[in-house]
Amino acid sequence: MGNGELLTTAVEEPVREPTAEEPVLELDGIAKRYGSQDVIGDLSLSVREGEILTLLGPSGCGKTTTLRLIAGLERPDAGRVRLEDETVSGEGRFVSPEDRDIGVVFQDFALFPHLNARENVAFGLQDWNAADRESRVDDLLELVGLESHGDHYPDELSGGQQQRIALARSLAPEPEMLLLDEPFSSLDVDLRVEMREEVRRIIKETGVTAISVTHDQEEALSISDRVAVMNDGDIEQIDTPQRVFQQPESRFVAGFLGHASFLAGEVRGDSVDTALGRVLRDDVHGLAHQYDGSAVDLLVRPDDVTAYPADESEADGRVVYRRYLGPTVLYRVELDDGETIECMHNHSDRIDLDERVRVRVTADHELAWFPADHREEGNGDANADSAPAGAD
Repeated sequence: MGNGELLTTAVEEPVREPTAEEPVLELDGIAKRYGSQDVIGDLSLSVREGEILTLLGPSGCGKTTTLRLIAGLERPDAGRVRLEDETVSGEGRFVSPEDRDIGVVFQDFALFPHLNARENVAFGLQDWNAADRESRVDDLLELVGLESHGDHYPDELSGGQQQRIALARSLAPEPEMLLLDEPFSSLDVDLRVEMREEVRRIIKETGVTAISVTHDQEEALSISDRVAVMNDGDIEQIDTPQRVFQQPESRFVAGFLGHASFLAGEVRGDSVDTALGRVLRDDVHGLAHQYDGSAVDLLVRPDDVTAYPADESEADGRVVYRRYLGPTVLYRVELDDGETIECMHNHSDRIDLDERVRVRVTADHELAWFPADHREEGNGDANADSAPAGAD
Protein backbone atom coordinates (compact mmCIF):
# COMPACT_ATOMS: atom_id res chain seq x y z
CA MET A 1 0.00 0.00 0.00
CA GLY A 2 1.29 3.46 -0.83
CA ASN A 3 4.81 4.23 -1.91
CA GLY A 4 6.50 3.89 1.47
CA GLU A 5 6.82 7.65 1.98
CA LEU A 6 6.68 8.62 5.66
CA LEU A 7 4.06 11.26 6.40
CA THR A 8 4.20 13.18 9.67
CA THR A 9 1.78 15.47 11.45
CA ALA A 10 2.26 17.79 14.40
CA VAL A 11 0.42 17.07 17.65
CA GLU A 12 -2.18 19.75 18.40
CA GLU A 13 -2.19 21.94 21.48
CA PRO A 14 -4.04 20.42 24.47
CA VAL A 15 -7.75 21.19 24.56
CA ARG A 16 -8.77 23.44 27.46
CA GLU A 17 -11.08 21.48 29.74
CA PRO A 18 -14.30 23.09 30.97
CA THR A 19 -14.24 24.06 34.62
CA ALA A 20 -15.60 21.24 36.77
CA GLU A 21 -18.76 22.46 38.50
CA GLU A 22 -21.65 20.79 40.25
CA PRO A 23 -24.39 20.05 37.70
CA VAL A 24 -27.26 22.52 37.57
CA LEU A 25 -29.35 20.15 35.48
CA GLU A 26 -29.45 16.36 35.39
CA LEU A 27 -31.45 14.16 33.04
CA ASP A 28 -31.51 10.55 34.23
CA GLY A 29 -32.87 7.87 31.89
CA ILE A 30 -35.32 10.19 30.15
CA ALA A 31 -37.70 8.61 27.63
CA LYS A 32 -40.45 10.16 25.53
CA ARG A 33 -42.74 8.61 22.97
CA TYR A 34 -45.63 9.87 20.86
CA GLY A 35 -48.05 7.06 20.19
CA SER A 36 -45.96 4.09 19.07
CA GLN A 37 -42.93 6.21 18.14
CA ASP A 38 -40.04 6.45 20.59
CA VAL A 39 -38.56 9.95 20.22
CA ILE A 40 -36.22 9.85 23.22
CA GLY A 41 -34.96 6.61 24.70
CA ASP A 42 -33.04 6.33 28.00
CA LEU A 43 -31.19 9.65 27.67
CA SER A 44 -28.95 10.87 30.48
CA LEU A 45 -27.17 14.21 30.60
CA SER A 46 -25.76 16.69 33.10
CA VAL A 47 -25.15 20.41 32.58
CA ARG A 48 -22.63 22.38 34.60
CA GLU A 49 -23.20 25.77 36.13
CA GLY A 50 -22.35 28.66 33.83
CA GLU A 51 -21.70 26.60 30.70
CA ILE A 52 -23.26 26.80 27.27
CA LEU A 53 -24.24 23.33 26.09
CA THR A 54 -25.61 22.77 22.60
CA LEU A 55 -27.78 19.83 21.56
CA LEU A 56 -26.78 19.22 17.94
CA GLY A 57 -28.29 16.79 15.49
CA PRO A 58 -30.35 16.29 12.33
CA SER A 59 -34.06 16.94 12.13
CA GLY A 60 -36.05 14.33 14.03
CA CYS A 61 -33.21 13.26 16.33
CA GLY A 62 -35.05 14.38 19.49
CA LYS A 63 -33.12 17.51 20.41
CA THR A 64 -36.12 19.87 20.52
CA THR A 65 -38.16 17.30 22.45
CA THR A 66 -35.32 17.13 24.98
CA LEU A 67 -35.41 20.91 25.34
CA ARG A 68 -39.18 20.84 25.88
CA LEU A 69 -38.79 18.15 28.55
CA ILE A 70 -36.27 20.35 30.35
CA ALA A 71 -38.59 23.37 30.13
CA GLY A 72 -41.56 21.39 31.39
CA LEU A 73 -43.49 21.85 28.14
CA GLU A 74 -43.60 18.05 27.86
CA ARG A 75 -43.74 15.28 30.46
CA PRO A 76 -41.28 12.38 30.18
CA ASP A 77 -42.70 8.86 29.96
CA ALA A 78 -39.80 7.57 32.03
CA GLY A 79 -36.77 8.93 33.86
CA ARG A 80 -36.15 12.00 35.94
CA VAL A 81 -35.29 15.68 35.42
CA ARG A 82 -33.47 17.39 38.30
CA LEU A 83 -32.84 21.13 38.46
CA GLU A 84 -30.61 22.43 41.25
CA ASP A 85 -30.93 19.08 43.08
CA GLU A 86 -34.73 19.28 42.94
CA THR A 87 -36.74 16.78 40.95
CA VAL A 88 -38.98 18.72 38.57
CA SER A 89 -40.15 15.72 36.46
CA GLY A 90 -40.38 12.10 37.49
CA GLU A 91 -40.83 10.11 40.69
CA GLY A 92 -44.51 11.08 40.66
CA ARG A 93 -43.70 14.80 40.61
CA PHE A 94 -44.11 17.44 37.90
CA VAL A 95 -43.24 21.13 38.33
CA SER A 96 -44.99 23.42 35.85
CA PRO A 97 -42.87 25.46 33.39
CA GLU A 98 -43.52 28.79 35.11
CA ASP A 99 -42.18 27.43 38.38
CA ARG A 100 -38.90 26.02 37.03
CA ASP A 101 -36.94 29.29 36.95
CA ILE A 102 -36.07 28.72 33.29
CA GLY A 103 -36.04 31.33 30.53
CA VAL A 104 -36.77 30.34 26.93
CA VAL A 105 -35.80 32.10 23.69
CA PHE A 106 -38.01 30.74 20.93
CA GLN A 107 -37.07 30.31 17.29
CA ASP A 108 -39.41 33.11 16.16
CA PHE A 109 -38.51 35.29 19.23
CA ALA A 110 -42.25 35.53 20.18
CA LEU A 111 -42.12 39.22 21.07
CA PHE A 112 -45.44 40.86 21.93
CA PRO A 113 -46.22 43.10 18.94
CA HIS A 114 -48.34 45.55 20.97
CA LEU A 115 -45.53 46.18 23.49
CA ASN A 116 -42.42 48.23 22.82
CA ALA A 117 -38.93 46.91 23.54
CA ARG A 118 -38.87 48.17 27.15
CA GLU A 119 -42.28 46.69 27.86
CA ASN A 120 -41.29 43.36 26.30
CA VAL A 121 -38.17 43.15 28.47
CA ALA A 122 -40.17 44.11 31.58
CA PHE A 123 -42.94 41.59 30.91
CA GLY A 124 -41.69 38.99 33.38
CA LEU A 125 -40.95 41.55 36.13
CA GLN A 126 -44.48 42.37 37.19
CA ASP A 127 -43.74 41.29 40.77
CA TRP A 128 -40.81 43.74 41.05
CA ASN A 129 -41.29 47.24 42.38
CA ALA A 130 -41.27 50.01 39.77
CA ALA A 131 -37.78 51.33 40.55
CA ASP A 132 -36.10 47.92 40.50
CA ARG A 133 -37.99 46.93 37.36
CA GLU A 134 -36.92 50.07 35.51
CA SER A 135 -33.31 49.66 36.64
CA ARG A 136 -33.25 46.02 35.53
CA VAL A 137 -34.64 46.91 32.09
CA ASP A 138 -32.10 49.71 31.71
CA ASP A 139 -29.26 47.32 32.56
CA LEU A 140 -30.45 44.70 30.10
CA LEU A 141 -31.00 47.15 27.25
CA GLU A 142 -27.45 48.36 27.83
CA LEU A 143 -26.18 44.77 27.93
CA VAL A 144 -27.71 43.99 24.54
CA GLY A 145 -26.69 47.36 23.08
CA LEU A 146 -30.21 48.72 22.51
CA GLU A 147 -30.48 51.52 25.07
CA SER A 148 -31.80 53.90 22.42
CA HIS A 149 -34.41 51.45 21.09
CA GLY A 150 -36.55 51.04 24.19
CA ASP A 151 -39.55 52.84 22.67
CA HIS A 152 -39.43 50.89 19.41
CA TYR A 153 -42.02 48.22 18.67
CA PRO A 154 -40.98 44.80 17.31
CA ASP A 155 -41.93 45.66 13.72
CA GLU A 156 -39.59 48.64 13.94
CA LEU A 157 -36.61 46.46 14.90
CA SER A 158 -34.32 44.41 12.66
CA GLY A 159 -34.12 40.64 13.06
CA GLY A 160 -30.93 40.90 15.10
CA GLN A 161 -32.43 43.59 17.33
CA GLN A 162 -35.55 41.49 17.90
CA GLN A 163 -33.38 38.57 18.91
CA ARG A 164 -31.49 40.67 21.43
CA ILE A 165 -34.73 41.99 22.93
CA ALA A 166 -36.07 38.42 23.17
CA LEU A 167 -32.85 37.41 24.92
CA ALA A 168 -33.08 40.37 27.32
CA ARG A 169 -36.70 39.49 28.11
CA SER A 170 -35.73 35.90 28.94
CA LEU A 171 -32.85 37.06 31.13
CA ALA A 172 -34.83 39.74 32.95
CA PRO A 173 -36.20 37.57 35.82
CA GLU A 174 -32.66 36.24 36.43
CA PRO A 175 -33.47 32.61 35.57
CA GLU A 176 -31.34 29.72 36.75
CA MET A 177 -31.16 28.42 33.20
CA LEU A 178 -31.72 29.74 29.68
CA LEU A 179 -32.99 27.56 26.81
CA LEU A 180 -32.55 28.62 23.19
CA ASP A 181 -34.49 26.81 20.45
CA GLU A 182 -32.78 27.24 17.05
CA PRO A 183 -32.06 30.87 18.02
CA PHE A 184 -30.42 31.94 14.75
CA SER A 185 -32.41 30.04 12.13
CA SER A 186 -34.71 32.95 11.22
CA LEU A 187 -31.83 35.39 10.66
CA ASP A 188 -30.12 36.21 7.37
CA VAL A 189 -26.94 34.24 6.78
CA ASP A 190 -24.67 37.29 7.11
CA LEU A 191 -26.28 38.22 10.45
CA ARG A 192 -25.99 34.77 12.00
CA VAL A 193 -22.24 34.90 12.62
CA GLU A 194 -22.46 38.34 14.22
CA MET A 195 -25.38 37.32 16.43
CA ARG A 196 -23.73 34.06 17.52
CA GLU A 197 -20.81 36.04 18.89
CA GLU A 198 -23.12 38.61 20.46
CA VAL A 199 -25.37 36.05 22.15
CA ARG A 200 -22.40 34.13 23.55
CA ARG A 201 -20.99 37.39 24.95
CA ILE A 202 -24.30 38.28 26.62
CA ILE A 203 -24.76 34.83 28.13
CA LYS A 204 -21.22 34.76 29.49
CA GLU A 205 -21.52 38.26 30.94
CA THR A 206 -24.66 37.31 32.84
CA GLY A 207 -23.20 33.97 33.98
CA VAL A 208 -26.43 32.09 33.25
CA THR A 209 -26.33 28.40 32.35
CA ALA A 210 -27.60 27.93 28.80
CA ILE A 211 -28.74 25.04 26.60
CA SER A 212 -29.12 25.64 22.89
CA VAL A 213 -30.64 23.46 20.18
CA THR A 214 -29.48 23.54 16.56
CA HIS A 215 -28.84 21.44 13.47
CA ASP A 216 -26.14 23.90 12.33
CA GLN A 217 -22.69 22.41 13.02
CA GLU A 218 -20.81 25.70 12.68
CA GLU A 219 -23.18 27.38 15.12
CA ALA A 220 -22.78 24.62 17.70
CA LEU A 221 -18.99 24.57 17.47
CA SER A 222 -18.66 28.35 17.69
CA ILE A 223 -20.87 29.23 20.66
CA SER A 224 -20.63 26.16 22.91
CA ASP A 225 -18.49 25.09 25.83
CA ARG A 226 -19.68 21.54 25.18
CA VAL A 227 -21.61 19.92 22.35
CA ALA A 228 -23.94 16.93 22.69
CA VAL A 229 -24.36 15.26 19.29
CA MET A 230 -27.74 13.50 19.11
CA ASN A 231 -28.93 10.77 16.77
CA ASP A 232 -32.16 8.80 16.85
CA GLY A 233 -33.19 9.91 20.33
CA ASP A 234 -29.86 9.35 22.07
CA ILE A 235 -26.55 11.14 22.62
CA GLU A 236 -23.73 9.79 20.45
CA GLN A 237 -21.05 11.97 22.07
CA ILE A 238 -20.78 14.91 24.44
CA ASP A 239 -17.54 16.85 24.77
CA THR A 240 -15.79 20.11 23.92
CA PRO A 241 -16.26 21.40 20.36
CA GLN A 242 -12.63 20.57 19.58
CA ARG A 243 -12.94 16.98 20.71
CA VAL A 244 -16.24 16.13 19.05
CA PHE A 245 -14.81 17.47 15.79
CA GLN A 246 -11.27 16.08 15.95
CA GLN A 247 -11.87 12.94 18.03
CA PRO A 248 -15.39 11.75 17.12
CA GLU A 249 -16.55 8.60 18.90
CA SER A 250 -18.66 7.27 16.04
CA ARG A 251 -18.75 7.48 12.28
CA PHE A 252 -22.06 9.31 12.58
CA VAL A 253 -20.44 12.10 14.62
CA ALA A 254 -17.49 12.23 12.24
CA GLY A 255 -19.76 12.63 9.24
CA PHE A 256 -22.31 14.98 10.79
CA LEU A 257 -19.64 17.47 11.86
CA GLY A 258 -18.41 18.47 8.43
CA HIS A 259 -17.02 16.55 5.49
CA ALA A 260 -15.43 13.22 6.40
CA SER A 261 -13.41 10.77 4.33
CA PHE A 262 -12.14 7.45 5.65
CA LEU A 263 -8.71 6.35 4.47
CA ALA A 264 -8.13 2.60 4.77
CA GLY A 265 -4.84 1.53 6.37
CA GLU A 266 -3.00 -1.26 8.12
CA VAL A 267 -1.11 -0.79 11.37
CA ARG A 268 2.49 -1.92 10.99
CA GLY A 269 4.86 -1.17 13.84
CA ASP A 270 5.20 2.57 14.33
CA SER A 271 3.09 3.62 11.36
CA VAL A 272 -0.11 3.04 9.43
CA ASP A 273 0.30 2.07 5.78
CA THR A 274 -2.26 3.72 3.49
CA ALA A 275 -2.77 4.31 -0.22
CA LEU A 276 -1.26 7.77 0.39
CA GLY A 277 1.88 6.52 2.13
CA ARG A 278 2.69 5.92 5.77
CA VAL A 279 1.27 7.91 8.69
CA LEU A 280 3.13 7.75 12.00
CA ARG A 281 1.31 5.90 14.78
CA ASP A 282 2.12 8.83 17.11
CA ASP A 283 0.06 11.05 14.83
CA VAL A 284 -3.04 8.86 15.18
CA HIS A 285 -5.06 9.47 18.33
CA GLY A 286 -4.96 6.61 20.86
CA LEU A 287 -3.65 3.96 18.47
CA ALA A 288 -2.03 1.52 20.93
CA HIS A 289 0.56 -1.11 19.96
CA GLN A 290 -1.95 -3.88 20.60
CA TYR A 291 -3.51 -2.97 17.23
CA ASP A 292 -0.37 -3.89 15.28
CA GLY A 293 -1.44 -5.76 12.17
CA SER A 294 -5.04 -4.47 12.37
CA ALA A 295 -6.95 -2.88 9.52
CA VAL A 296 -8.17 0.62 10.39
CA ASP A 297 -9.85 3.62 8.78
CA LEU A 298 -8.27 7.04 9.37
CA LEU A 299 -10.63 10.01 9.48
CA VAL A 300 -9.35 12.72 7.16
CA ARG A 301 -11.20 15.95 6.61
CA PRO A 302 -10.70 18.15 3.52
CA ASP A 303 -8.16 20.39 5.26
CA ASP A 304 -6.12 17.34 6.37
CA VAL A 305 -5.06 16.41 2.85
CA THR A 306 -3.61 18.22 -0.16
CA ALA A 307 -3.74 17.31 -3.84
CA TYR A 308 -0.88 18.23 -6.15
CA PRO A 309 -1.02 18.08 -9.96
CA ALA A 310 1.30 15.25 -10.99
CA ASP A 311 2.40 13.26 -14.01
CA GLU A 312 1.32 9.65 -14.40
CA SER A 313 4.44 8.22 -12.71
CA GLU A 314 3.70 10.03 -9.39
CA ALA A 315 -0.09 10.43 -9.45
CA ASP A 316 -2.32 8.27 -7.26
CA GLY A 317 -5.73 9.72 -8.03
CA ARG A 318 -7.97 11.76 -10.34
CA VAL A 319 -10.14 14.82 -9.62
CA VAL A 320 -13.78 13.82 -10.16
CA TYR A 321 -15.59 16.78 -8.53
CA ARG A 322 -14.88 20.46 -7.94
CA ARG A 323 -16.98 22.94 -5.96
CA TYR A 324 -16.07 26.63 -5.78
CA LEU A 325 -16.86 28.08 -2.32
CA GLY A 326 -15.39 31.57 -2.61
CA PRO A 327 -12.36 31.61 -0.30
CA THR A 328 -11.82 27.88 -0.87
CA VAL A 329 -12.38 25.14 -3.43
CA LEU A 330 -13.49 21.63 -2.47
CA TYR A 331 -12.06 18.84 -4.62
CA ARG A 332 -13.13 15.20 -4.60
CA VAL A 333 -10.41 12.81 -5.67
CA GLU A 334 -10.93 9.19 -6.64
CA LEU A 335 -7.79 7.30 -5.68
CA ASP A 336 -6.39 4.55 -7.88
CA ASP A 337 -7.39 1.92 -5.28
CA GLY A 338 -11.04 3.03 -5.51
CA GLU A 339 -11.20 5.14 -2.31
CA THR A 340 -12.54 8.69 -2.44
CA ILE A 341 -10.91 11.60 -0.61
CA GLU A 342 -12.03 15.24 -0.37
CA CYS A 343 -9.46 18.07 -0.30
CA MET A 344 -9.93 21.77 0.53
CA HIS A 345 -7.66 24.24 -1.27
CA ASN A 346 -7.23 28.00 -1.39
CA HIS A 347 -9.34 29.62 -4.09
CA SER A 348 -6.19 30.65 -5.96
CA ASP A 349 -5.21 27.02 -6.53
CA ARG A 350 -6.49 25.61 -9.78
CA ILE A 351 -6.85 21.90 -10.45
CA ASP A 352 -9.01 20.89 -13.37
CA LEU A 353 -11.64 18.18 -13.41
CA ASP A 354 -10.25 14.83 -14.55
CA GLU A 355 -6.70 15.98 -13.79
CA ARG A 356 -4.30 13.42 -12.36
CA VAL A 357 -3.02 14.36 -8.89
CA ARG A 358 -0.79 13.18 -6.07
CA VAL A 359 -2.57 13.34 -2.70
CA ARG A 360 -0.79 13.53 0.65
CA VAL A 361 -1.88 13.80 4.29
CA THR A 362 -0.80 17.23 5.56
CA ALA A 363 -2.76 17.44 8.83
CA ASP A 364 -1.18 19.36 11.72
CA HIS A 365 -3.09 17.44 14.43
CA GLU A 366 -3.71 13.86 15.50
CA LEU A 367 -6.05 11.89 13.26
CA ALA A 368 -9.01 9.95 14.63
CA TRP A 369 -9.47 6.34 13.55
CA PHE A 370 -12.02 3.54 13.50
CA PRO A 371 -11.66 -0.23 13.25
CA ALA A 372 -12.16 -1.39 9.69
CA ASP A 373 -14.35 -4.31 10.76
CA HIS A 374 -17.13 -1.78 11.47
CA ARG A 375 -16.86 -0.27 8.00
CA GLU A 376 -20.16 0.02 6.15
CA GLU A 377 -20.65 -0.66 2.47
CA GLY A 378 -18.68 1.96 0.52
CA ASN A 379 -15.78 4.06 1.74
CA GLY A 380 -16.63 7.44 3.21
CA ASP A 381 -20.07 6.57 4.55
CA ALA A 382 -19.97 9.07 7.38
CA ASN A 383 -23.25 7.91 8.84
CA ALA A 384 -22.11 4.37 9.57
CA ASP A 385 -22.75 3.74 13.24
CA SER A 386 -19.69 2.17 14.82
CA ALA A 387 -17.75 2.54 18.01
CA PRO A 388 -14.25 4.03 17.77
CA ALA A 389 -11.10 2.54 19.12
CA GLY A 390 -8.64 4.47 21.18
CA ALA A 391 -11.05 7.30 21.99
CA ASP A 392 -10.83 9.11 25.31
